[in-house]
Amino acid sequence: MADPKFDVIAIGNAIVDVIAPVSHEFLKEEELPAGSMRLIDAERSVDLYGKMGQTKEISGGAAANTLAGATMLGLKTAFIGQVADDQLGEIYRHDLTSVGVSFDTPARPYSDKESEPPTGRCLVLVDPDGERTMNTSLGASQFLPAEAIDDDLIRSTKVLFLEGYLWDPTEPREAMKRAIGVARDAGVKIAFATCADFCVHMHGGDFRALINDGLIDILFVNEEEAGILEGSDPDTAFESLANDVPLVVMTCGPKGAVAARGDERASVKPEPVEKVQDLTGAGDLFAAGFLSGYCRDASLEESLIRGAVAAGEVISHWGARPEADLQALVAKRLG
Repeated sequence: MADPKFDVIAIGNAIVDVIAPVSHEFLKEEELPAGSMRLIDAERSVDLYGKMGQTKEISGGAAANTLAGATMLGLKTAFIGQVADDQLGEIYRHDLTSVGVSFDTPARPYSDKESEPPTGRCLVLVDPDGERTMNTSLGASQFLPAEAIDDDLIRSTKVLFLEGYLWDPTEPREAMKRAIGVARDAGVKIAFATCADFCVHMHGGDFRALINDGLIDILFVNEEEAGILEGSDPDTAFESLANDVPLVVMTCGPKGAVAARGDERASVKPEPVEKVQDLTGAGDLFAAGFLSGYCRDASLEESLIRGAVAAGEVISHWGARPEADLQALVAKRLG
């Protein structure tokens, strides 16, 4: 395909992290164990949001985090995801487009008088001890319809990137299946991130079917996810996946990451970080860095280095979006 408009188009959850300081008494009153993580329904999310004090909103979601990093590294990107026509939906769209990601998926109608889900949100309550109590409502992001897939848009990219988290709800799963079909017919490369161990536990059969049908060109996994997917130790799982997927990238926590393309192998150690502040988004940004190399036809080794640099930056501060100049960091690392 000659001169595609975009380097990477991603389909994923549209989630806004809403962060606020709270007291221990507040957590007790709301019956929220400090440091816990839970899914909540839309009604509870609206109720809890209304009780929070001054907040800081940071747009998130795994695929969107990857796009933000990839855009900062010079790629042309676009996002397909579902927000509601509400305040947080406007914040989400603004945050993503302000870093240069194209996001034109129409918002889902919403009002307080209707039984429509609001924009997905993760309410992060930070107590005086620094504990983060997280309450996530997937909201409108669960209802991305197949009709939201613009076939011409999918055909206009080098890589279609899919987020494993979004495979669970029925509507976005069908949307992704449609996008996969369009991409495969157009010769677009399909990248898939398994995202979390519970995603593989729940949908490993589906993920394996995509692999067996030759529908995944680039697979992003971590050690645990690979082991669950293949039912073996991580090293054996990596080689097994490398036999079935054209390009496999496996992150290995403090050991770094490895990649396989046919008989070719490459590895990288983590970038040194003065202090790890928050691991949120590490895998998302590793994928961003790797894709920034892949889309420029860089070597496996350089692509892994780019991934390590991006991941190292994001774990050095709170939040899953880069704060430093990633291009400058990569240029310095590559010499």
